[in-house]
Amino acid sequence: MDEREPDVVDAITAQWQRERPDLDLEAMGVFGRLARLMALGTARVESVFAAHGLQRGEFDVLAALRRSGAPFELNPSVLADTLMLSRAGMTGRIDRLEAAGLVHRIADRQDRRAVRVALTEEGRALVDRVVVAHTENETAMLSVLDPADRAALDRISRTLLSGWAD
Repeated sequence: MDEREPDVVDAITAQWQRERPDLDLEAMGVFGRLARLMALGTARVESVFAAHGLQRGEFDVLAALRRSGAPFELNPSVLADTLMLSRAGMTGRIDRLEAAGLVHRIADRQDRRAVRVALTEEGRALVDRVVVAHTENETAMLSVLDPADRAALDRISRTLLSGWAD
């Protein structure tokens, strides 16, 4: 699609421009397109996880454990904080992954009263397969942009995020 070819967001902003010509609608167009990109991208990302029998949240837990390095185990509270999830929400994810044989709970070596969550061999093999498919999918989604545009998009999104930081 040519960047000047009208899209659905242009139709919406044109309606607003007709009804409220006093408004500056540039930001509405940008955020409308960002929202559409996020919705379409999320669906494509989640389809990769679903093809491997996972929900996004389950992949996130497996990925956090895998990224932590050997021995691929973390305290459930650390996992919850890493994934910005409530303790109860984390417990539910861990329960599902444990029932599927992808993680198991083990006693903490420093504090036997506490537990850690560890990847099983099956969990590690699965997350290693899924992360390949996931990165290939994300790369394919950005393939409509040339390298300079991808770099510009990264720079612009970083600038926006840093400007909104808490």
